[in-house]
Amino acid sequence: MLKGIFQDQSQQSLFILISTLLALVVLYLIAARLLRHYGKNPKYLLPSGTVKKVAWPLFLIMASLLIRLQSLRTLLGLEDYAYFFRKSSTLLFIFAFTWLIIRSLRVIKRLIIERYDIEEANNLKARKVYTQFTILERIIIFIVVVLAMGLALMSFEEIREIGVSVFASAGVAGIIIGFSAQKLIATILAGVQIALTQPIRMDDVVIVEGEWGKIEEITLTFVVVRIWDKRRLVLPTTYFIETPFQNWTKTSSDILGAVFLYTDYRVSFEAIRKELQRIVKDNPRWDGEVANIQVTDSKPGHVEIRALVSAADAGTAWELRVEVREKLISFLQREYPESLAHTRILLKDESVAGQPDKPKTN
Repeated sequence: MLKGIFQDQSQQSLFILISTLLALVVLYLIAARLLRHYGKNPKYLLPSGTVKKVAWPLFLIMASLLIRLQSLRTLLGLEDYAYFFRKSSTLLFIFAFTWLIIRSLRVIKRLIIERYDIEEANNLKARKVYTQFTILERIIIFIVVVLAMGLALMSFEEIREIGVSVFASAGVAGIIIGFSAQKLIATILAGVQIALTQPIRMDDVVIVEGEWGKIEEITLTFVVVRIWDKRRLVLPTTYFIETPFQNWTKTSSDILGAVFLYTDYRVSFEAIRKELQRIVKDNPRWDGEVANIQVTDSKPGHVEIRALVSAADAGTAWELRVEVREKLISFLQREYPESLAHTRILLKDESVAGQPDKPKTN
């Protein structure tokens, strides 16, 4: 009789296990099919490889649910190890669910960012979106990981009791930790502030510490500036909150470039003005907005001339300035060599009319 009861229990446990396993497989296939369906729909087009990225987390979630079944322990004859099965199931579920959130967050980020081309000349909106999602993604991942670790630790009764016992001293410990980590906390808060207010964005052109460069990376604690000669300047996020700096692409990418020439007073300003128009007319780097010659200063030995030209972005403006400077100097050398700046020496005869020359002495 006992043998029959045992067989009935085993059959019942096997039936429950197979039914649960089939249900989980069906749910997994439905989820995969929905992802593939929305991945092919242009309206909900998902990035390639989305199903592969979330497949393992989903599989582990279902495995954690399967491990928790009593029928599995009954079939394996491991009823005495129910505690270990439950703890393993809980920890595996927390790990898999955290992994799924992180993978889903990155898929959503990629889905949104792909709609914006950061390589375009006028990419202000794209850089704004990219910066926000990059920093917020890291903040959310940090919070999710911390919460997951907290849930995993609190699932153990021993650790939970320790946490309750030290709760009374948590205020004092928090004050001590706050004083010790105030710089770190200030840096992280500065990173959050940059994400929200955006004094800088990805690919912004900035002047920091006397260096010209582009924002290459923004994290919660530091910012990497790629300098024009390929060096990297690493600055804390607090720098961009507390220190004045230049942002050439804060509101738009287009910019004016200035070329200074120092010439003789005999130069023809109108000829230089016409030559500048000729230089920029068919130049692909010029955006067609500004090309002008201005006399900005005059000194005893030279005249300062400023050639203003405009371009779509700072990098293009730099290349345009270099080309304009070279061609204007070549033009002056070729057409008006006498107008190049030079030093004059006036030799004046000291003898005055009606008076004899003064004797020269050595």
